[in-house]
Amino acid sequence: MEEIILEVQVRPELKKGKVKDLRQNGYIPAVVYHEGKESLPLKVSHEALLKLVHQHRIEGVVINLKVKDDKKGKLRSCLIKEIQYDPVHGDIIHVDFNEISLTKAIKINVPVVAKGEPAGVKQEGGSLEHILWEVEIECLPTNIPKGIEVDVSQLKIGDSVHIKDIVFPEGIKVLHEPETIVLSIAAPMKEEVVVVPAEGEVPQEPEVIKEKKEVPVEAAEEGKKEEGKKEK
Repeated sequence: MEEIILEVQVRPELKKGKVKDLRQNGYIPAVVYHEGKESLPLKVSHEALLKLVHQHRIEGVVINLKVKDDKKGKLRSCLIKEIQYDPVHGDIIHVDFNEISLTKAIKINVPVVAKGEPAGVKQEGGSLEHILWEVEIECLPTNIPKGIEVDVSQLKIGDSVHIKDIVFPEGIKVLHEPETIVLSIAAPMKEEVVVVPAEGEVPQEPEVIKEKKEVPVEAAEEGKKEEGKKEK
């Protein structure tokens, strides 16, 4: 597991106005949560956090927080719990961390990465359907993979990859049903051919065949009597 260290500083609880000043000075407010312990308010360099976001898929990466002025000097192993963004500008405005134990298994989602170009796409004109973009697993934090790679190069139209078909790294427990479909190759869409009438040609409307109404027997006999009277 790659060791990622992020330097942070403890901050006092701040009012809304002070939090704005904090951001203007190049820091982002953050909080570390730990089960059974009080939360720890922090501030982290906006520049350092952006660099981390651009270099790693931080949602599933263990981040070791190095708290400045911490006398013990102990790194806090954490996962990103939530990142809040400004709804207008899209800037990061707050980060929540979950402190974890490196010796206790956790549940986490990791991305599925398709490798290769499917034969059903290249040769048959089909399309690769990503049914499950992430898989939920359970493992030690030190065993979290960056992604689950699946070779799709041999897949043809109609073929699918199920959870049971994927070889997962050792120490990984998959929390999906074995028959769950992850990837599949769909047939190309058939375009409906619209017949355009030639210039000057009037489109023919379908002939409407009226259903012949059956005349009741009594009415038919009555009609014959009337005709007979007229003839006399």
